[in-house]
Amino acid sequence: QVQLVESGGGSVQTGGSLRLSCVAPADIYNVLYMAWFRQAPGQEREGVASFYFGGDSTYYAASVKGRFTISRGGARNQVDLQMNSLKPEDTGMYYCAMRNRGYLRSVFGPDEYDFWGQGTQVTVSS
Repeated sequence: QVQLVESGGGSVQTGGSLRLSCVAPADIYNVLYMAWFRQAPGQEREGVASFYFGGDSTYYAASVKGRFTISRGGARNQVDLQMNSLKPEDTGMYYCAMRNRGYLRSVFGPDEYDFWGQGTQVTVSS
């Protein structure tokens, strides 16, 4: 079972920043996409940002565009999510996901991703 390791969650006030990191095992050589999803209590899981390793393409949900940045991290198979200008509606459990087969039909479709992390909590207070 592939284990994704997330870090960097926490609590901040409105307007603050957090940086999340996700690392997949280094012995996986065909990682194509890594993404971040989030889920607030009572709501469905939604895609936030996705990174395509084949061409370093990035994708963002409309609600976070201009505030969040997904990028390669320092380690192999790592992505970071820089979150700025945080709002209370950004609160939720943030999950890292990875796909290592073929091309996606929808970068924010949860079923498109094969492996998931345990999640890290982000809380933004007003």
